[in-house]
Amino acid sequence: MKKVILLCLIIITSIWGQNTDDLKKKIDRVQPGDSRFLLRGYAHSGLEVLDDESSFVGGSFNPIFLWQQSDRLLFEAELELELEDGETHLALEYANMSYILNDYATIRLGKFLMPFGTFAERLHPRWINRLPSNPLGFGHESVGPARDLGIELRGGSDLGTGKINYSVYVSNGPGLNDGTDPELEAEEAGMLNYDNSDDNNPNKAIGGRLGILPLSNSSIEIGISGQYAKVGNHDSDFEDIGALLYAFDFSYVNKINFLKGFVDIKGQFNGVDVDQANYLNGEDSSSYRFDNLSQAYYVQLSYRPANIGLSFFEDLEFVGRYSSLDFPEGALWEGHETQYAFGINYWLDWRTVIKLSYQTEESEGGHGDEAADAHASSDAILLHWSFGF
Repeated sequence: MKKVILLCLIIITSIWGQNTDDLKKKIDRVQPGDSRFLLRGYAHSGLEVLDDESSFVGGSFNPIFLWQQSDRLLFEAELELELEDGETHLALEYANMSYILNDYATIRLGKFLMPFGTFAERLHPRWINRLPSNPLGFGHESVGPARDLGIELRGGSDLGTGKINYSVYVSNGPGLNDGTDPELEAEEAGMLNYDNSDDNNPNKAIGGRLGILPLSNSSIEIGISGQYAKVGNHDSDFEDIGALLYAFDFSYVNKINFLKGFVDIKGQFNGVDVDQANYLNGEDSSSYRFDNLSQAYYVQLSYRPANIGLSFFEDLEFVGRYSSLDFPEGALWEGHETQYAFGINYWLDWRTVIKLSYQTEESEGGHGDEAADAHASSDAILLHWSFGF
């Protein structure tokens, strides 16, 4: 029946001298079956030896659902299924819909990975991250947001011989742990809580990132990110407390002829500066305040001899990374950590990798079971198998 209707319309428009190609396109857009669906994702598992303990870990599975409703309307979502403490945990990493306004701008709404630097948005998937672990401050106990709910305008353009990309957004923003929420640790008063799906106040975070690729081959990218928000709970003594978050990121990826391979350098610096406030010490009911500044950064170098002429060695990759994490002095959760990590990867194909790494970590401070002036060191050997699909 639909074919008959389509044929009649084509005949009628031909008679009236209209463009039948345009009419076909309009009809095709309303026909069922025009949408496109793609299932992608990644998974990993492995063995971790930490000091005198060892355990098989991972078993995580991250399916990514991509839906193209039309040439301009898109939807994406990622779930994370992970084994933790003997139970399977299911989490929504992101779910958002996008509309392509033009060649230079796309708007999207929902839960999305934050364009705060590049690690959370581009590099965190297990088969993309060159080491089995995340840098300090870029995973658990992160300094800076990884995902949030909001609306974003993003895009890019040529800039002379180079390029730029940009993102501006409005989101729920982080909430402030003021020590009164029973679901958060009172000892972490002053820390930001980035899991703020039910916004704790009417204020919204405003932020964005600007990336500049100055060379015509796009081998270098320099980015700057910023976000500001009121983070205190509504109608509380902390409702006017603000937080300024900022990040600087750098990337260099290029083929180096005399090294017969590719060099990949990544780095990112995150800072979180929260207004000072008085918090209650639950141990002695005293009040205290501190300069609430947290920082984390990492630098990473990897080299893959892809053109050395020996097939086995061409699939190897050598990685080294240094990362550092500082929590504010005077807080009950103050601390300083540094980590060195070295690894060798073997790529079975372009998205399947076996990663073997050694990392050593030094830490001072902490809370809970750790004394404030405690000094600790730990070593770990990690073996992970990761692949994207």
